[in-house]
Amino acid sequence: MEMRIIRAGMLTTVQDLGRRGHRAAGVPLSGAMDAIALRVANLLVGNPENAAGLEFTLVGPELEFSTDTIVAVGGGDFGALPRWQPVRVPAGERVKFGPARSGCRGYLAVAGGLAVAPALGSCSTYLRATLGGFQGRALRDGDVLPVLDVVREVMGHWHIDERILPAYSPAPLVRVLRGAQADEFDDTLRDANFKVSPQSDRMGVRLSGPPLTRHDATELVSAVVVPGTIQVPPDGQPIVLMADAQTIGGYPQLAHVIDVDRPLVAQLRPGDAVRFREVTLAEAHEVLLARERTLAILHEGLAEKLR
Repeated sequence: MEMRIIRAGMLTTVQDLGRRGHRAAGVPLSGAMDAIALRVANLLVGNPENAAGLEFTLVGPELEFSTDTIVAVGGGDFGALPRWQPVRVPAGERVKFGPARSGCRGYLAVAGGLAVAPALGSCSTYLRATLGGFQGRALRDGDVLPVLDVVREVMGHWHIDERILPAYSPAPLVRVLRGAQADEFDDTLRDANFKVSPQSDRMGVRLSGPPLTRHDATELVSAVVVPGTIQVPPDGQPIVLMADAQTIGGYPQLAHVIDVDRPLVAQLRPGDAVRFREVTLAEAHEVLLARERTLAILHEGLAEKLR
């Protein structure tokens, strides 16, 4: 089966859950910015959670499938199809996503998954190195992607309880852990509202607000950073590192967004607001385990709904 890209939309790429195990060699994680959206969309069409799908940003693509298939959409609302449920798409029918009505990034899972060749164990696209995905680049008009052939049926009419999904918002309260240099800053991060800068990308979400001033002028040795790390460059405007973030950095590390709340940051668009609240490592573990239990229950329940 094939999926044809009629219109590519904006920054539409092939992504899975990332390229794990290569950070020591300087290779970023990459993968879906909003991993939960892709995981749930894949489950809704009977795929493994890590199957390759599409990620698109602010403006979605127009697509056509060569045979009947089942798809699911997660993340931001781009119209065309209802989110968070499996939808049958007949052969030759075009699915046209428009500008995002809410959120920033949409995810499309296709039954069977996109059949692109993995690079370093992942199908994710890392644009800066032209690695993985479809020819290592964003999709273009006219591209044709192979899809694994599967026969799948949806049993009955149903939808998932959306309370299991992240609390997406254009002004979320995001939970963070203290970073290595947190004691060298005052409480501005906790007390202030920040706006998302248009200069944000898959490497990091840049924020603007009251400058964060470091009280210790000592030069730092570069240290390990991960998706979710909040760095503070010399201008005092924080950057939340995201999926394509580098593996080490020399800026002070003020905080780290907890794993459960990174999807909230991934769905922020330029001009959106964000606030931060510090939590303990035990609290971060508790909410992570609760989320994983919920997804496991969803996976088990869907086994009776898909054939």
